[in-house]
Order: sequence, then structure tokens, then C-alpha cells
Amino acid sequence: MINYIWLVMLPILVGIPLLLIKFNTAKKIIIIFQGFMVAASVFNFLYIKENGEVIQNVANWPNYIGVALRADLLAGSMVMLTTIIFMSMILFNTKKDFSDNMFLFLFTALEGLIIGIFLSNDLFNIFVLIEVATVIISILIMYKRDSRSIYDGILYLMINVVAMAFFLFGVGMVYKTVGVIDLYGIKEKVALLSGPESMILPYTFMITAISLKAALMPLFSWLPKAHGTPSAPSIISAVLSGLYVKNGIYLFIRIQDVFASQIDTSALFVYMGLFTAVIGFLLAVVQDDIKLILAYSTVSQIGLIMMAVNLGDERAYWGGLYHVFNHAVFKSTLFLSAGVIVDHYKTRDACKIRGVYEQMPAISTVTIFAILGIIGAPFFNGSVSKYLISFGLTEFIGELGILIVNLGTVTIFVRFTEIFFGKSDLKKPSVDIYSTGVIVFLGILCFLGGIFGQVIISFLFNVSFDVEFAFYIQKTASFIATLFLGYGLYYGFIKKINIAKFLQKHELTFNGVCTTIAIFFIFTLAYVRITH
Repeated sequence: MINYIWLVMLPILVGIPLLLIKFNTAKKIIIIFQGFMVAASVFNFLYIKENGEVIQNVANWPNYIGVALRADLLAGSMVMLTTIIFMSMILFNTKKDFSDNMFLFLFTALEGLIIGIFLSNDLFNIFVLIEVATVIISILIMYKRDSRSIYDGILYLMINVVAMAFFLFGVGMVYKTVGVIDLYGIKEKVALLSGPESMILPYTFMITAISLKAALMPLFSWLPKAHGTPSAPSIISAVLSGLYVKNGIYLFIRIQDVFASQIDTSALFVYMGLFTAVIGFLLAVVQDDIKLILAYSTVSQIGLIMMAVNLGDERAYWGGLYHVFNHAVFKSTLFLSAGVIVDHYKTRDACKIRGVYEQMPAISTVTIFAILGIIGAPFFNGSVSKYLISFGLTEFIGELGILIVNLGTVTIFVRFTEIFFGKSDLKKPSVDIYSTGVIVFLGILCFLGGIFGQVIISFLFNVSFDVEFAFYIQKTASFIATLFLGYGLYYGFIKKINIAKFLQKHELTFNGVCTTIAIFFIFTLAYVRITH
């Protein structure tokens, strides 16, 4: 087993010398190093599967005193996903003109910070890692230095600093009450409390910050600006939307587990997830910018995942976690292919992009695989995770909610797929083999994740579920009906009404976002106090 501190530190330490050597040499080194990171994460994951959870106290301090790194199957699988996604992004970016030594250093440092967030068992350490990652992400968003990306990068930085101040307040209050900031230590101490009163305020502070990181309604308005800003490199959009936003979901699961003995807000977050999914769909389907379509659809998918992990059903929970992995794969595919399309057509306006399939048949084919994955088409990865999620929806409101979410997702990508049809007067592009290879690889994973979904879930989480053939056929019929409904909804209603113009202008200022943070905090605090 490789010491987990090195999985966090090596991407940062290896990135520093890259600043001092020739760029072509730096690229070769980073590709080789990233291959090592993938191998190390897979090796460590297999070690966890064989031996169980691993806890490493840095510098051998006693439990709950020093910095601790914890790796269970969930953390180990997220680290493995992180290294695979970063390997894909680095290969995709091999021939890009804007990339330089500083970009490689920042990008690899971000990988180490994300891995650290997944492995850390210390709340203050998590706070520091997120703050540093926020600074690096802001720089990467602004890397091409045009006015729009600078505005979006600064806005992202300021909003996340405000949110993490809430998180820090909560950490301080927890430490004052129970005397530790280690997640396991807090869980033990909280379980011994006579009532939840002393934990309500710190819990609300932290869950507000985490809900913003996860882009829950109404705290999601920063996400499209960061993920879809016009000049942000495609690999940054792909990492943010496919991977980094999952930090919020991961921390949400950890924090809910820590306070579960005293505070249960799962019912609240089921509805929060549903509302997030619906609003995300409404804002995605009316966009003209293809990257904003994808960014807002991420908001919708986050809502679906939040519903799943809060439903209280085991199959729905693991289906939600599998959807985290699926979303990372198909959203990375979609953002990377969108970047290639934008580079060729010199526009992000979906109304002006036509004939993509004729221009780029290979990339278009695997992009359609990713679309089939995200809409839950049979035999693609999203169908397996949505199949499991559906088991937790036993009440009418839940069944209706998932139908609305699925209909919304289908409608979004009915809109998106318009770009593949028609004719284009442009010459066929010469896409480099690295970019094409990565997109094809990720697109194929969307198919394999459906065909071998049960095997992958068993491998990642050590849980097994049988697929009931009759129920799967029922869901397949439901998908086909939803596909027709989505087509009719978009062409028969949404495309013809003026609400699109209104929703496209939906944009909160920094003051507006801060107001929504305060409203969310007050509402959640009131809910927890009333119900506990």
C-alpha cells in the first residue's frame, strides 16, 4: 500500500520542477507521472477491498489529535476516479496551444487537493484544502485572461470564500462543544449528547457551505459561470462539472453521517434535490450556449443524486453513488466534445452549429453515447443508476419527481442534439489523436458502464443487486415514452414560448448570491429547530 499522504503531496511536489524545464519535456513527465497516479490509486483501492478501511494518522499522532487520512471504499473509489479523469484531461490537452508549464503545475496541484479532500478525516484540513483548491480553480478559470473569464473567476472565488466562512464558523462551534475536529471523533461525541440543541447551529453553518459546493437550489447560480465561462479551457469545465462538484456531495454524505444520531434532514434534502433538478432542467433547456446547456444540466443531475442519497433506500443510495461515477464520465465526455466543436465552429451558439455528425463522425458517435448515458437509455450507464434510484421512490411525489427529472433531462438533450443534424459549409476538422482518443475512450465507458453496471457496482462498493427483468423492461418502456414526451415538449412548447428569453437572463450578482446563502441558512436553521 502507498502511503496516502504521498497521493496528496506528489501531484503538488512533481508540479513544482515542471516550472523550470522545457514545456515538451514537462508534458512527457506529467503523462508518465499521471500513469503512476492511476496505478497507485487502483493498487490502494484493491488493498482497501482486501483489508478494509485504512486510517493513517500523519506523524503517528494519537487518534483525534493530529491530521488523519481515512480511506474506505467510497473514498478509495473517488480517488481512483480522480486520477483517471485527470489522466484523461492531461492527454486531451497535450496539443493545446494555451497550455504551458504554469498551467500544468496548477492542474496537477488541483488533483492533489481534490484527492486530499476525499481522504481527509479532519474538518479544518478539509477547510484548508477547499480554500486552496478554490484559489487554483479561480486562476484556471481566468487562465486565458479575457474580461468575461476574469469576472467569472473572481465571482467564483468570492462566493466560495463567503460559503467557506460559514463552514469555518461551524467547525469552530463543533470544536468548542466536543473538543475534536476529526470526523470519527465528532461522531462519537455527538452520539453521547443528551439532545441536538448544541449541534443545530454548527450543523446548519456547515451544511449551508456544503450545499453551495454541491450546487443545490438556490445556491447553484455560481456553477454555470464557473463551468461554462466562455474562455475557460475545456478540461477545466470537464473537471469542475464532472468531478469537483462531487466534493460537495461527498462531504454532504460524510457530514450527514457524523450528525445522524442527533439530526436528520434527509426528508428536507429529498425535496431540495427535486427542486434543484427541476430548476436546472428549466434553465438548461432554454440556453443557446452549448456549454451553458451542459453546465445547467449538471445542476439537474446533482439534484437527482441528492434525492437518491437521502431517500433512505439502500438500492437508491448505491444507485446515487454509481450515478456520481456515471455523471463524471458522461459529463466529461460532453464538455470535451463541446470544446472540440466550439474550436471548429468558432461559436458556442447551438442555433448556429449544424452538421456536427457530418464533420466529426467519430466524436459525434461517442458523444451520442454520453447523451444516451445521461438520459438513461437502456444498456448505457445512466440506465443502471436510475434503475436503482427508482427503487427508493415509493410514494407518489417521489415517482412523479423522477418522471419530471427524466423528462427534463431528455428535453435538454433533444435541444442539444440539434447540432448534429443539418449541413455545414466548413471543411472537416483535423482533430489531434489525443483529443479524439480521450473522447472515444470516455464515450465507450458510458456504454460499458451500462452493460457491466452490476459488476462495476459490486467492484466499487462491495454490494450486489439483481436486476429484475420485468422491472427493467417497465423502465425501458417508460424511457421510450419519456423520449417522445421530451421531443414533443421541446418542439411543441418550449421552443415557441417567450419564457426562454426571461430564463436566459437569469443571473444573480454577488450580492444576490450572498442573499440566497443567508436565506438558505435561515430556512435550514428554522427547519432543523422545528423538527428537532
